[in-house]
Amino acid sequence: MRGRVGPVGLPEWDRCAVMGVVNVTPDSFSDGGHWFDTALAVKRGLELAAAGADLVDVGGESTRPGATRIDEDEELRRVIPVVRELAGEGIVVSVDTMRAAVAEAAVEAGAALVNDVSGGLADPAMVPVVADARVPFVVMHWRGFSADMNSRAVYGPDVAGEVIDELRQRLDAVVAGGVEPERIVLDPGLGFAKNAEHDLALVAGLRRFRRELDDLPVLVAASRKRFLGRVLAGPGGEPPPARERDGATAAVSALAARDGAWAVRVHEVRASADAVRVVAAVTGAAAAEGAV
Repeated sequence: MRGRVGPVGLPEWDRCAVMGVVNVTPDSFSDGGHWFDTALAVKRGLELAAAGADLVDVGGESTRPGATRIDEDEELRRVIPVVRELAGEGIVVSVDTMRAAVAEAAVEAGAALVNDVSGGLADPAMVPVVADARVPFVVMHWRGFSADMNSRAVYGPDVAGEVIDELRQRLDAVVAGGVEPERIVLDPGLGFAKNAEHDLALVAGLRRFRRELDDLPVLVAASRKRFLGRVLAGPGGEPPPARERDGATAAVSALAARDGAWAVRVHEVRASADAVRVVAAVTGAAAAEGAV
């Protein structure tokens, strides 16, 4: 594993970081609206930090397949109080949003990172806002909104190559828009306009992904996603519910950490926090033995 590389503007960790998820939504695929109330969402964020999360990602709009969009005022109402309270408690907060106005308000409320699953494509004002704020920016591979993204899951035999090429174009556009390269994190977009085979190919190709995209920091967001359900179900089986995929999520966290991911984004923190620490310890021991 190469040396740790993180975006300017965030703490440096000597291992793969763990991003805990707080969905302030009534319709998340993974937690069914358990944290829709502001007080409960803040409590959840603090619990994730106590369990080992290095930063907490707060989102107010579901991006599950088939989800429809909410309006801007509602997203602001859901997200900003949670961001403000968690940041006030000393938590490193990321805001998960496709809207520039929400990103701007969240940064003003204390968010340290903007995580946009559209990579700035959904809102033309996003890139200028992030550039002006000079905060780290997660740029994800994205082909369109959740309502119809499944129909866009069409790739040739080299899935990783196509994703890399499309994300390279987006990366170049974001840099041209004023976001400093050293503040950019890339995300292959597991589950977004991809089926299970595509997701597995991207997890398998993570080292190539990093190598061909300038070795920029990479966020891997596999938590509880459909491809894990398909793997666990086996041929012809029924996938387990999302909340029963945390062990499989931790396995991907370990693989991502081994292959040099900057961070993993997960709903349940403890197992993935343990996994990335074990990978770091084993990698360190191997280095001491001259094996890497």
